Amino acid sequence: MSDMQDYKSSLADPSSRKFETFSYLPAMDSAQSRKQVEYLVSKGWNPAIEHTEPENSFSHYWYMWKLPMFGETNVEKILKEAEACHKAHPNNHVRLVGYDNHKQSQGAAMVIFRGKTV
Repeated sequence: MSDMQDYKSSLADPSSRKFETFSYLPAMDSAQSRKQVEYLVSKGWNPAIEHTEPENSFSHYWYMWKLPMFGETNVEKILKEAEACHKAHPNNHVRLVGYDNHKQSQGAAMVIFRGKTV
């Protein structure tokens, strides 16, 4: 059996915390984030943006940034809303969620901007 890597994520150390699948990989650049938004749109999922303080990311609900963007297929508009949320709350984590209407669940969720941790 191969050696397993310990990611050393803990509640006591906010900078070590992992969020969804992509946080275990190197940070995505803007082109890679765009590809993920394109995928979300191609699946017909409704995008929504959420944010929260790093210290509350595990023990609280995330705040919704406006309403979900039901039926939005313009990748540029989705990215601009995520950037607007990040500008309005620069110390918060900002997450993009794709809601799947048919399965009535999240099809995707990824932190696209990390807030500042103390």
